[in-house]
Amino acid sequence: MLGTAGAGWLYIEHLNGNLRKDDLNLGDKNMQHTPNAAGQTPLNILILGSDSRKSKENQKLGGARQDADRPPLADVQMLVHLSADRSNASVISLPRDTRLRIPACHDKEDGKTYQPMENTANESLGRGGPGCTVAMWYELTRIPIDHFMMLDFGGVVRMADAVGGVPVCVDANVHSKDSSGHGSGLRLEKGTTKVKGVQALQWLRTRYGFEDNTDIGRTHAQHMYMNSMVRQLKAGTKLTDPGKLTSLAEASTKALTVDRGLDTVKKLYDLGTQLKSIPAKRITMTTMPWVLDPRNNAHVIPKPGDAEKLFSLVRNDVPLDGKGKKKPEKAPKSKTPKDQVDALVVNSSGTQTLPPATHRAADVTAHLVSQGFTKVVSGGSGQARSESTVTYAAPGQKADAQVIAKSLGLPSSAVERSTTSTAITVIVGADWREGTTYPEAARKKREKDGAPDSAAALRGDDSKACMHVNPSYTW
Repeated sequence: MLGTAGAGWLYIEHLNGNLRKDDLNLGDKNMQHTPNAAGQTPLNILILGSDSRKSKENQKLGGARQDADRPPLADVQMLVHLSADRSNASVISLPRDTRLRIPACHDKEDGKTYQPMENTANESLGRGGPGCTVAMWYELTRIPIDHFMMLDFGGVVRMADAVGGVPVCVDANVHSKDSSGHGSGLRLEKGTTKVKGVQALQWLRTRYGFEDNTDIGRTHAQHMYMNSMVRQLKAGTKLTDPGKLTSLAEASTKALTVDRGLDTVKKLYDLGTQLKSIPAKRITMTTMPWVLDPRNNAHVIPKPGDAEKLFSLVRNDVPLDGKGKKKPEKAPKSKTPKDQVDALVVNSSGTQTLPPATHRAADVTAHLVSQGFTKVVSGGSGQARSESTVTYAAPGQKADAQVIAKSLGLPSSAVERSTTSTAITVIVGADWREGTTYPEAARKKREKDGAPDSAAALRGDDSKACMHVNPSYTW
């Protein structure tokens, strides 16, 4: 018995040693959850796919050996959100060619500081590591991230083999290769095929051949793969057969780079247990709503309104499938007289293509003062926001923030706790560019159940999903 226990302990330590670890957050902002009324908190994990070609294996799988010495790019980025009560899960994919602001990042290993810059999302990984991508996601979405997991090309191949292959579907014969050499090399016949190893990697990397040959289609293919893999793991014996479980443990620990909060097999197992409890029908895959970047049509930018709505739903732990929608918590009654409520109004009504509307902070401030909030002041212009929000810092400020929101016609869902400010702040967004009462049309759009249509939501139990093949890549 002692010998068996000792061997088991040594094997667990062996698996722990397989895991590569890195810092969670290289940015300057602290990420904090706000528990629900039952004291439960959501769990958010950022899944990253690195195109690093530093190893000979990755050079062989990914090609482009000339890129062996360049910083890796985060070509796959998916935020997995487990609801606070663990009844449902939501996934948001960020297209790698999304142009946005990457914040300052501090590489703790070499002490280098990367200054803020505007670039495509996949460039964030080369600015100190996955912790910079985490910081970028938090800046974009304001969703606190608890963990990350990152795989490279070789890791994807090993994982696909360990799970025994994943069934995927195409609506026509496809060959992802053109005369210029563009494409992953994926070659499949129409219908369903179980892909594993290199073929699974090709599926996940394919953009030339799916839909409109862009990164958007690639995210949709990745969603189908992930859903199919989850269904297969739930239905099969992979997680109960000791031999198969051992091979999966070896492959996954060798494949993964994780944050230091997931640095043991036990922590990964505990996380898997939480994922296992969520039924496939309550898993919703989405892609960040987008529009073409007016400065460069090879890039995209977050779609005004829709992107922020998607982020807001996840941030506030509202299911993306529109089922089991949380009832708004009853607002605590404010005991502070209106003329004693300190608040700041900020004009954040600018967009990617429009400057902030004029006098928005001043106009809304004047309206609040006329309602009796005499200590409210204008804070001028702030960073562009697509949706208007009232933020508060301390729990005791929530009731006062709700009163201010109500006086402006903002829904209670627009009131959120912030970890970056100390005062109650009214953020006048791009959905409210005129008037002193929040527009009714914006309110209705905001309160519509589920993810916006532009997020291309896919349910985890949709076994009939099939990728559309671009006609130029059929055979």
